Amino acid sequence: MKLTYSRALVIALVSSASLLPFLPFAARADTTATDDGDTPKEVIVVGQKNTPITVAPRGLSVSLGHDQFEAINAVNVEDLMKYAPNFFVRKRFIGDDNAVVALRGTNTIQSARTLVLVDGYVVSNFLGNRWDYPPKWNVVGPSEVRQFDIVYGPYSARYGGNSMGGVVSITTETPKRNDVYATAQTFVMPFKEYGFDQTFSGYSFEGGADYKSKTNGLSARASFRHFENTGQSMTYNLLTKSTAAGTYIPVTGAYADPRLATPVFGAASPVDVVQDQARLRVGYAWDNGWKADALMMLWRTAQDLNDARSWLTDSAGNTILTTAAGTKVRFNGVNYIAKGVTYSTMDRNESLTGAKLSGSLSGWDVTTNLSHYDIGKWDARTSLDMVGANGQQTVYDHPGWWTFDSTIEQAFGHHDLAFGVTSNQYATDATTYNTTNWRTASGAVFSSRTFGKTAISGLFAEDQIDLEKAVLTLGLRYDDWRAFDGGIAANGVTKAYANRRDNAWSPKISLQGDVGAYNLQLSAGTATRFPTVGELFQGRINAGQTEIDPTSFDPNLKPEVSHDLSLIARRRLDRIVLTGSLFGQSIDDAVFSYQGVLDDGTVVSRYQNIDHMEQYGLELIFEGHDLIIPGLTVEASASWMDAHTTRNRSAPASEGKQFPRIPRWRSNGNLRYAFTPKLKGSVGWRVASRPNSDLFGLVRGDAYGFQTEYAFVDARISYDITKTTQISFGVDNANNDQAYVSHPMPQRTFMLELKYRN
Repeated sequence: MKLTYSRALVIALVSSASLLPFLPFAARADTTATDDGDTPKEVIVVGQKNTPITVAPRGLSVSLGHDQFEAINAVNVEDLMKYAPNFFVRKRFIGDDNAVVALRGTNTIQSARTLVLVDGYVVSNFLGNRWDYPPKWNVVGPSEVRQFDIVYGPYSARYGGNSMGGVVSITTETPKRNDVYATAQTFVMPFKEYGFDQTFSGYSFEGGADYKSKTNGLSARASFRHFENTGQSMTYNLLTKSTAAGTYIPVTGAYADPRLATPVFGAASPVDVVQDQARLRVGYAWDNGWKADALMMLWRTAQDLNDARSWLTDSAGNTILTTAAGTKVRFNGVNYIAKGVTYSTMDRNESLTGAKLSGSLSGWDVTTNLSHYDIGKWDARTSLDMVGANGQQTVYDHPGWWTFDSTIEQAFGHHDLAFGVTSNQYATDATTYNTTNWRTASGAVFSSRTFGKTAISGLFAEDQIDLEKAVLTLGLRYDDWRAFDGGIAANGVTKAYANRRDNAWSPKISLQGDVGAYNLQLSAGTATRFPTVGELFQGRINAGQTEIDPTSFDPNLKPEVSHDLSLIARRRLDRIVLTGSLFGQSIDDAVFSYQGVLDDGTVVSRYQNIDHMEQYGLELIFEGHDLIIPGLTVEASASWMDAHTTRNRSAPASEGKQFPRIPRWRSNGNLRYAFTPKLKGSVGWRVASRPNSDLFGLVRGDAYGFQTEYAFVDARISYDITKTTQISFGVDNANNDQAYVSHPMPQRTFMLELKYRN
């Protein structure tokens, strides 16, 4: 095993940390608790401290609550995190259900590297590892959230390898009394680019009722949300130069953008989205301290993309509609092929059911939960072009997952012990048909099917040791992984993938204490993320062929293994709290969706292991309350990162290059001020430098198709009309920055909101 610099650093610091408990306590006699009331036994948490953090805070930990939420224009629940340090959510439009989390060096198409929980239930979509496998945010609505907790890095043994990037925990409000609440929103986005010059708009309505019995421990919440919006087109179509013989139609209407290789001639339809969610949560608390909780959520999504655009016109002013084979056109004296514009629809029904039980048994605190996420209906249909009825239909057969975890904890003297077991199973099954009418899915003929399952069972042990002047946490995790029942079939060709099994041990260590006026935490650990169903079993059969494309999949993907290190220093200076965070991560066999040519000349488009990559960085976080004038609060962060490929034998040209979609610089922040007890205002910002768009550092730009820099400035003002009613007006991207995550990001967007809570 090659001993890289970062791995050597991890080993050295872990060894040093493990010796600290044995140093004489006199060497730390001058240490004191920080001025904000923290003691070494308490955790370092950036943000609100009104309620305890809900995840194990090893590494940089951020907790967001009511004060932060009140300063955010939040239409969807993931908006509530938008100003967290070194954090980005790839949300392309309001209602985008492909909103992937990117924090630190986990980029916007590595969705399987972040574990997301809602009230302890797993809502991470580990059916794949890509932009279209985001967490299931809509399990909860923005009005129900009590706090957001984010932990950066895999420093706790309680969480499996999918916490390689971090853990996001969403906690909803617990019913405390009989109550009703409602939120109505409308939002408007004027959008102008290429052939678009129109205003897109939408609205949402969310409401619910809480019940809390006065005679026993029964509580309940029933809530619903209806959402509609039209988002801008996600895809622009470019002309392709052609030397083929034939007649080329002289056209006008394309847009020659010097930032792009060829002119833009059309676009996919703006995205019409309708979502309905219904949730029921029931809890019961017994007098002996035991609590039971059950959750059921139903979610329906319908997306229609039926307004695709071609801006090409012939000499008579007729619109040129493109065909699947391509339409030959001449623009500005150059011959091109115009193709790729299609229509599509999607209907999906999803549900989450879960149950949780917690209490004390023989002195042990016990927590157990079981949940099932099921996509009961998923029907996606698309045309082949703009003129014909032929198309494809993809139908999914109940993809989803089961998750279980159980933890017991008890303190023995200076030791706080925790043991636990976790288990999950993810399954997918998708069948594609060729159809003679894409809208009705008539004339369906079987084309291909992909299917498979993965399962992980894990055990962990953790000991938090009180050393009087410091706290040392030791953890160890074992995971056993299986991939099975995987295969692909088409046109009489069926290939069953071999079942696989693997396991991993993941040690963790964290030391926290005070040194002078500083509260310090040093954490290190390893994590093993095993491949998902989608990475292993989503091979394809090329159109018109009967053989499986051997370059489209790799059922033998290795797990990616990270070695992580974090050092945090935190200090209060009167009304200001400063936090500095140094982190490093070394990853063996990193999994990446790779497109390119292997060293043997094979052209591939599939998930591929990269031998080794490293990232390290620095985060600075500023928190100031009642600054200069009473009521003024500033929370801001800046981060610098270097994430690069160090070894890639399949494509050596990528070595030494900045890893795709990871900016070197990122800054998020929020300034809020209470003009009066009823009138409050805020300004927020999200800024990042331009990342590479490809593995080789050759694709960089500031236009559609690239990963670009961004600089968004947001503003919000709210007024309490009565004790129960609040009205707010906000604008996101007030400076109207045009940025891209390959797809165009939202332009200036206005929001009006009315809230009521009894």
